[in-house]
Amino acid sequence: MLKLARIGQPGAERPVVIDDDRPYDLRPLTSDIDGAFLAGDFTTRIRQALHDGLLPRTTIDGDRVGAPIARPPAVVCIGQNYAAHAAESGAPVPSVPIIFLKTPNTIVGPYDDIRLPPDSEHTDWEVELAVVIGRRAERLASIDAAADHIAGYAVSNDVSERRLQLEVSGGQWSKGKCCPTFNPLGPWLVPSSEVADPQSLRLASWVNGEPRQSSTTRDMVFGLDRLIWELSQFLTLEPGDVINTGTPQGVALSGRFPYLTDGDVVEVAVDGLGRQRSQVTA
Repeated sequence: MLKLARIGQPGAERPVVIDDDRPYDLRPLTSDIDGAFLAGDFTTRIRQALHDGLLPRTTIDGDRVGAPIARPPAVVCIGQNYAAHAAESGAPVPSVPIIFLKTPNTIVGPYDDIRLPPDSEHTDWEVELAVVIGRRAERLASIDAAADHIAGYAVSNDVSERRLQLEVSGGQWSKGKCCPTFNPLGPWLVPSSEVADPQSLRLASWVNGEPRQSSTTRDMVFGLDRLIWELSQFLTLEPGDVINTGTPQGVALSGRFPYLTDGDVVEVAVDGLGRQRSQVTA
């Protein structure tokens, strides 16, 4: 399995591909993992370069792992895309996808700290499957065309401050979604060709080692192809864009668990795509 990662300190990450647990330097092919690289048949180029011995071996042990894609052009999110999560939020199952945006600078690495905003008492976790776009999608003619526009998949944590999201939002959610560090992403970007069935992946989350969420992408209200087709009718998806596809039940908003506080440890995982671990800091 190929896994793409960005290794190094913020702003100085280097692109790496991991092939059967062996890391290789991607810089002979690209200076970074970004939309331009993903739009260029990147898996074929990587496999050919590996075959030809053009990518030198590298080491990543002990180095910081950054988000697997350099600052995406857009982070598009889907709300209440699991029926049980809609129910625990006190909302009906949506009849059409609910769309909101996060600012790209919310994206941080999978092991970076989650920083609570000032006076936060309602910061929540949300494990999600992230889809990364590889080809421009604009008013796609059919749902069946959507899969050809996916570059790959990653683990995402759509961190949310619920008071800002719901009480002082003015009717939109972005105030509670766009605080710095509110979207840990990664550890890897797994190419779409490496994932046999993205609609049968298990998602899970833990806080301080205690289970919180456990579900599967099969439980989505709107599947991935429908989401990409639907989004393309209203906005143009560009290579490198990230789509957070919704979270299952088991968040603090349900009232069953306490919200995050200084010192908590949040872990989120998606089968085959890796696991994050983030410390919560005031």
